[in-house]
Amino acid sequence: MRFLIALILSAAALPAMAIELDAPFSNIDGGTLKLSDWKGQPVLVVNTASQCGFTRQFSGLQKLYDTYRDRGLIVLAVPSDDFNQELADEAAVKEFCELQYGIDLPMTGITHVKGNNAHPFFRSLAKEEKFSPSWNFNKVLIGPNGEVVATYGSPVRPMSPKITSRIEALLQ
Repeated sequence: MRFLIALILSAAALPAMAIELDAPFSNIDGGTLKLSDWKGQPVLVVNTASQCGFTRQFSGLQKLYDTYRDRGLIVLAVPSDDFNQELADEAAVKEFCELQYGIDLPMTGITHVKGNNAHPFFRSLAKEEKFSPSWNFNKVLIGPNGEVVATYGSPVRPMSPKITSRIEALLQ
């Protein structure tokens, strides 16, 4: 009995698993990006696609980034073809986003965001937070300490008060 109680107490003392912030993403501009590089800053991670009904949200993502970047917000676009709506290659994605939406926010290369081939960040998000993108333009707000603050589905627009109020609170 004492062994069982000790086992239960030791399991309760284990730290909670954290989401993966150190696994590098390929950078669409070359090199790599890691979420941990932005420790101390809030980061909104968004899985994107260039040929989706929600693609117009790129305008809102850029506006959100423009509004809060000087105060420390990072908006990271993660193009993915997991829902069969992304262009064929990264050069085409980059050109489309720059020409159509004036995007200058950080952007990864084309990345898997769901299933066994998902990037380690998204795998850990599914395991630890029970959140996996169910479509393009799902959003994950990570706080300055690396914790998941909130997740949002595709219909939630980037400049929605649901998102901006959480960002404002993190930037104070």
